[in-house]
Amino acid sequence: MTDLIATRHFTNADLAALAFLVLAWLGFGLLVEHAPASRPSVAGLMVGYRREWMRQFVTREPRIFDAAIMDNLRQGTSFLASATMIAIGGGVALIGNTERLLGLAEDLTLSAAPAAVWEAKIIVVLLFLTNAFLKFVWSHRLFGYCAIVMAAVPNDPGDPLAFARADQAAEVNISAAKSFNRGLRSVYFALGALAWILGPVALALATAATLAVLWRREFASFSRVVLMKSTPK
Repeated sequence: MTDLIATRHFTNADLAALAFLVLAWLGFGLLVEHAPASRPSVAGLMVGYRREWMRQFVTREPRIFDAAIMDNLRQGTSFLASATMIAIGGGVALIGNTERLLGLAEDLTLSAAPAAVWEAKIIVVLLFLTNAFLKFVWSHRLFGYCAIVMAAVPNDPGDPLAFARADQAAEVNISAAKSFNRGLRSVYFALGALAWILGPVALALATAATLAVLWRREFASFSRVVLMKSTPK
């Protein structure tokens, strides 16, 4: 019955805005990870730098600098995983408090829709946050794997396994970064999905704004211009 009540309060505009949100999230992720060679994304450019890092790592003595970088990367993923878990807990608590949820919704929109409608909208946000949490956790674990593979790289650059192990570490590092970036994109779109509380038009506008911000950072930022200079292969 609750699902039926909620369905009646979702218009075609709501469904279209929600579809736009999901397609934008999926489509932009594909564009970033499979950008054309003529216009690579920042994430794509960093792939080359990560491989170059591991090649330089083989001959660097001592390797304390590389260990410090890996520690910083793991701390970043751990912090974001914890932050998303807290946000998920807050969202679940809000859903469990129907009176507060209705009060918040009425203050923001002056709408008398049932609690099930607002719960459904918050669940969409929670789904994005849950995906982000899982991506951050997996990225944290992969960076840990990368650190272990790096530790297995022989100290002698002339060892036949030295550069082969370094290449393995680079690929694991790239995979960890990809998962991390996917988690970040989910957080961005979760923030955009919050606008659905204000209605379908607000959701569509927030999704478009999120796309614009992400596109600029991946394809039109100053950092990209810098990375394009003598990009390693």
